[in-house]
Amino acid sequence: MVDEIIRKLTRKYKTSCPFELARALGIHIRYTDLGKSTKGLYYRKLRRRFIVIHNQLSPEWQRFVCAHELGHDRLHKGINRFFLEEHSYFAPGKLERQANRFAILLLTAGITVRQEETSLDVCRRSGIPPEMHPLLEGMSLK
Repeated sequence: MVDEIIRKLTRKYKTSCPFELARALGIHIRYTDLGKSTKGLYYRKLRRRFIVIHNQLSPEWQRFVCAHELGHDRLHKGINRFFLEEHSYFAPGKLERQANRFAILLLTAGITVRQEETSLDVCRRSGIPPEMHPLLEGMSLK
């Protein structure tokens, strides 16, 4: 499912850049100080969609966060996290894992993984923060 969403997005807009995709989809990107523990967030207000990115992150992290939040837009439409935490057994951690997977697949779209490459090598080559390399190890990239 995620692969298909990314394939359609990158084919339609001819880019895998999360910033360009967000603009093409009408999502407003804002930068602000979100404190030490928050890298970014996604929200809707009055039919407008926003991605907010912590302004003190490196460009590499800002790109990853934008891709992650774009994942929430594409995969989790209309889901209220507070509602999930308070009124269901659906773990919000799952939503974050799905958004991370979306970000990794988007940022590696069009990249062929070489046989000798490690997940850390793929991160470096595709501009994914090296701290995210453990997530690549469990994924099959094409």
